[in-house]
Amino acid sequence: MEQNSELEKTGNFFLITTILILFFGVVMVFSASYMYARENFGSPTYFLFKQIIFITFGVGASFLLARTKVNFWYKYAYQINGMFIGLLALTQVPGIGVVMKGSHRWINLGFMNLQPGEFVKYSIILAAIKYFENFNLYPTREKAINSLGLILPLLIFLKQPDFGTFAISSLLLAFIAYLSHFPRKLFWGLTATGLVGAVALLFGAEYRVKRILVFLDPWSDPKNSGFQIIQSFLAFAQGGVTGQGLGNSNEKLFYLPESYNDFIFSVIGEELGFIGVVGGVVLFLGFIYLGFKLALSLRSRLSSLLVCSIVFCVGIQAFLNMGVVLGLLPTKGLNLPFISYGGSSMVANLAALGLVFSAIRWNGLDKKEPKKTRSSKALSA
Repeated sequence: MEQNSELEKTGNFFLITTILILFFGVVMVFSASYMYARENFGSPTYFLFKQIIFITFGVGASFLLARTKVNFWYKYAYQINGMFIGLLALTQVPGIGVVMKGSHRWINLGFMNLQPGEFVKYSIILAAIKYFENFNLYPTREKAINSLGLILPLLIFLKQPDFGTFAISSLLLAFIAYLSHFPRKLFWGLTATGLVGAVALLFGAEYRVKRILVFLDPWSDPKNSGFQIIQSFLAFAQGGVTGQGLGNSNEKLFYLPESYNDFIFSVIGEELGFIGVVGGVVLFLGFIYLGFKLALSLRSRLSSLLVCSIVFCVGIQAFLNMGVVLGLLPTKGLNLPFISYGGSSMVANLAALGLVFSAIRWNGLDKKEPKKTRSSKALSA
């Protein structure tokens, strides 16, 4: 009883932290977009209202998923992942896939553009947990067939191209494989091969090489490739310790591209200063700490793996985005979870949190956890 009380308490703090991040995001999306929205759409609240609608859909999906049992999603993990891979593949079909800035990442639904990659990040979590936990039980042929559900989305991400989502999905697979019963020797062998492959990919495309060179010296091409990151630097520099004040960013006035999306953290730095930046970092650190604490408090190994992986997915994307806008990492198309403007990302992230709350709700109540996932080994093994 005491353990359940502690779990519920941690879950409440986790929920409050998530709500604070969402509220912070809504405020910053409006602040970063109102001028652009007024000039291009005739209403300063254009992006604000759309973001609120996305959050509403995401919260609805989260509420519904929280009422389901984790074992259901585990049972049909391969089928669910296959469905989202099918949607991801549609991004490459002419007439259905939408091309933006040279990337084929979206499909046209008529009333909106959907980015399937945001959902695949989470469907691949389910498939990876099932695959790696049961790896030693599969015959060789089944191992090969089931691995396609993990490999195919990575290949499509490279084809789009979407190297940011490819990197996050790859890190997720490595993270889950490490926590699971996947053989250690095979894990380290594949990890070494993956690192070599990642280096080859980085230098295998001209635009990626250009990004690396710009990352090393943005002022070598200040009017083109280096423009965005230089404007981001200026935003942080102008923000100082306390910031210019909410709504008073200069860089968002058509200087900083993607100011309400990928580079919204730069606007936070300019308007709220070092204090605002630290506040944002602390919120995400709290999210990660509470999420991992929840995972370690769950009785089901399956639920622990799932919660750990979802929290890791959100956390790693948040800090990769912050690293990019601070000039610590090469630029890539990654938004800031729960804060950046975007429908697919918001709905996918909130829906995934529904699975976290499902794990909390059914903790110790569902005795039908698949026998294949049971083990005396600790989660940290």
